[in-house]
Amino acid sequence: MERCPFENELILVSNRGPISYTRGEDGELKTVRGGGGLVTALLGVAASCEITWIASAMTPEDTEISIRAGGGSTKVTHDEHRLGLRFVVSDPEVYNKFYNIIANPLIWFIQHYLWDLSVVPDIRHNEFEAWENGYQVVNREFADAVCDELDARGNERPVVMLHDYHLYTCPSLVRERHPEAFLHQFVHIPWPQSDSWRVLPRHIRQAIVRGLLANDIVAFHTQRYVRNFLVSCEELIGAEVEVDFAHSVVIVAGRKVWARAYPISIDCADFERLAESESVLEEERYIEALRREYLVLRVDRMDLSKNIVRGFKAFDMFLDAHPEFKQRITFLALLQPSRGDVKEYNIYREQIMREVEVINTKHGTTNWMPIDVRMQDNFMRSVAAYKQFDVLMVNAIYDGMNLIAKEAGLINRHDGVLILSENTGAHEELGEYCLSVNPFDLESQAEAIYQALVMEQDEKSHRAGMIRDTVKHNDIQKWIETQFVDIKAKISEKTQAG
Repeated sequence: MERCPFENELILVSNRGPISYTRGEDGELKTVRGGGGLVTALLGVAASCEITWIASAMTPEDTEISIRAGGGSTKVTHDEHRLGLRFVVSDPEVYNKFYNIIANPLIWFIQHYLWDLSVVPDIRHNEFEAWENGYQVVNREFADAVCDELDARGNERPVVMLHDYHLYTCPSLVRERHPEAFLHQFVHIPWPQSDSWRVLPRHIRQAIVRGLLANDIVAFHTQRYVRNFLVSCEELIGAEVEVDFAHSVVIVAGRKVWARAYPISIDCADFERLAESESVLEEERYIEALRREYLVLRVDRMDLSKNIVRGFKAFDMFLDAHPEFKQRITFLALLQPSRGDVKEYNIYREQIMREVEVINTKHGTTNWMPIDVRMQDNFMRSVAAYKQFDVLMVNAIYDGMNLIAKEAGLINRHDGVLILSENTGAHEELGEYCLSVNPFDLESQAEAIYQALVMEQDEKSHRAGMIRDTVKHNDIQKWIETQFVDIKAKISEKTQAG
């Protein structure tokens, strides 16, 4: 892997950090790995650079560590990497407004096209207050932490890489105090068409776009999201910016902001080793005991964007049309509970289980249930299931990338067929080798299940092989290196511009 193309330290900034602290039964502090795929991806950056990571304090023990460090950063070792870690400690009520009212669900729902606009959302005093006294406050706290780190380094010029939708207004706050700073922000979820942002009042949506335009590079997973962002700048900000669509550049206040696409991926070698580990092999025996002749699989967080209910309805339609598969097939759904403190997610969880009950009652027998739902956070079991599926259902409404399609496609041992929503970021890379579906078209999803099951072996092998080759070619190292190359080029451009 190419080393960092800049001399000084890298500062990573994200809501969740690489580790969090808890207290064991013996009263001693211990570390646990931070949740989410973003942390896994960014640890690859840590392998090639000296970094300081700024993240929210998620536990009382995180706050304790921050207090011990005087609010600054402390050195930790994680996965054999030595890095600086700085926690941003927010008031719990302020953080709740930031995360549970604005970031999730308001911004998340906009970027995944999830709002039923005939009914919701209602933007009232509660949302305005949460924006000013929640989202903006936490972003200001993160900006303070970034500026403290920059101040401590004097004339050194570390690159600051911010991540995701939690921190949209942070860059502009940093830019005000450090106009010389190099800021790079990666948006890991879809960037929707510009009209979607009109759900938000003008001053909020413009603050979001202006915040991103304070960066030197704004990064996304696909070219589609880049185009949507450029149009958003033109239509939501207007005359104060100039958009160069040919070069994916926005000129604002005399600065050139690059918009770029870098499709995120996985560490293939590490994931292949994991697939052969004893813990995965043990779980694989569990999966083998569940399967019948055919195994349809989905592995998802219980998020509305994942489109779980429609996937089950499509399976119901498949069984109606092809009863010859009854008692020969199992649809295994490994679902991880998500955002239980957001009302819409609790309602969705209930909808999922009601749909499963209806389908199992309709088609099941005393010794066979067509859908087997396991609600748990068991990553090793998920990896074991990746190896075993005949059909993988990824029918998300919208998804920034969807690494499950890549992880499972890399290690599957059955030449399994991928059913992939055309609205996932992964579709730009894998669409040619999967069965592509519209996430709202149940007929096409039901037909895709049947086509996957009856597909000739040669075609299945070819498709599966091309998915593996594509994932290996575009692995996590390439994702990191292409960003480093562009950062180096953008630093050079800034230097030449004076």
